[in-house]
Amino acid sequence: MEEKLDRIVVLEHKIIDLLNKLKQNHFDLTKLSESNEQLSGQNNTLSEQLHRLKAENKTLKIANNLLGSTEGKASTKNKINSLIKDVDYCISQLTEISSVYE
Repeated sequence: MEEKLDRIVVLEHKIIDLLNKLKQNHFDLTKLSESNEQLSGQNNTLSEQLHRLKAENKTLKIANNLLGSTEGKASTKNKINSLIKDVDYCISQLTEISSVYE
């Protein structure tokens, strides 16, 4: 009979240990989830910052080329031509709209 009681006590200790491990795992999971959310937010912020810096770098390259740098001259000319085409398209659209209302 005493052997059965000893087994029950050992089983109770094992169950308590498992419950403690479960509690610790739940705590760790919560902590890691919070950390994951924080890192995800930082990643989004850094991605936005990288996008802004790339756009700024592109703008600065164009400005540098306009100021006389020979590096990337063809790229700058293409960008200017593209902008001119966009402006011409907008003007033609406005002309069409104004002719409809006249």
